[in-house]
Amino acid sequence: MTHHSDHRAYFFKIDTTIKKIRNALQKQLIEAGFDLTVDQWVLIDHIYREQGISQNGLAELTFKDPPTVTRIIDLLEKKGLVERGLAAGDRRKFNLFLTEKGQKTYNEAFPIVAEIRRKGWGDLDEADYQHFIRIMDSIYANFT
Repeated sequence: MTHHSDHRAYFFKIDTTIKKIRNALQKQLIEAGFDLTVDQWVLIDHIYREQGISQNGLAELTFKDPPTVTRIIDLLEKKGLVERGLAAGDRRKFNLFLTEKGQKTYNEAFPIVAEIRRKGWGDLDEADYQHFIRIMDSIYANFT
């Protein structure tokens, strides 16, 4: 017996929507003169919110594999936006912090990100948002 979702390409719809948002954000970052990719922004955003996060913690939080996070952090470090600090009690682990330049970049880029979010949401209201979150959380939970 088939399920009603068997014939609906909801994953494709989610994926194409995410790509459209990412492309719009990348375009705006470039036009505003930021030397950042969306993936770099995502890590900066999480480090801003959780100064001192470990690289492994950041990988888990962003659903990126650790080698990818390491490569992005290396680039952000070269740009002077992020610095690594040794984790207390374990010299093999690093905690991540935004530099002063990283903080400034975050503060200047965030309004662009917020505008993209507003544009994407358009005229949808709080009830729409709650419905959307419930659906996305439900789909997510089905895979955990």
